Amino acid sequence: MLTGYHTPVLRGVGEDQVTQDAVARRLAAIFAADMVGYSRLMSADEKGTIARQKAHRSELIDPKIAEHDGRIVKLMGDGMLVEFASVVDAVRCAVEVQQAMAERECDVPEERRIRYRVGINLGDIVIDGDDILGDGVNIAARLEAMAEPGSPG
Repeated sequence: MLTGYHTPVLRGVGEDQVTQDAVARRLAAIFAADMVGYSRLMSADEKGTIARQKAHRSELIDPKIAEHDGRIVKLMGDGMLVEFASVVDAVRCAVEVQQAMAERECDVPEERRIRYRVGINLGDIVIDGDDILGDGVNIAARLEAMAEPGSPG
């Protein structure tokens, strides 16, 4: 179970008035993933790309995330943000997903293959309802953008 802690944040309200709000934070491993060439794949075969993506999610990606005790925080069309309590679980999940994706897509022509970039960061996050925010999330997203397609992050 992921647990958090509260850190006071000081915000200036006026020139000489400061209020203090509690912000829930916790340390977490953040897994940010994005499909490579999504627009190009959708242009070439929208229906097929959507069907393959749904199959990969339901048959591989979502079960692997659950197997490694991850929590899907949000889906963004061709990407996702996932929270893990353990960086080891996040990395294992990424490796297993990337290896299985290579096997699942090996018979698909190179230009039509679905591949992902994954970035993983262990960092402090801010809890906002069911969402997560903060530098820990931003760094994972930056690492994802720099990752090699098909690499575990």
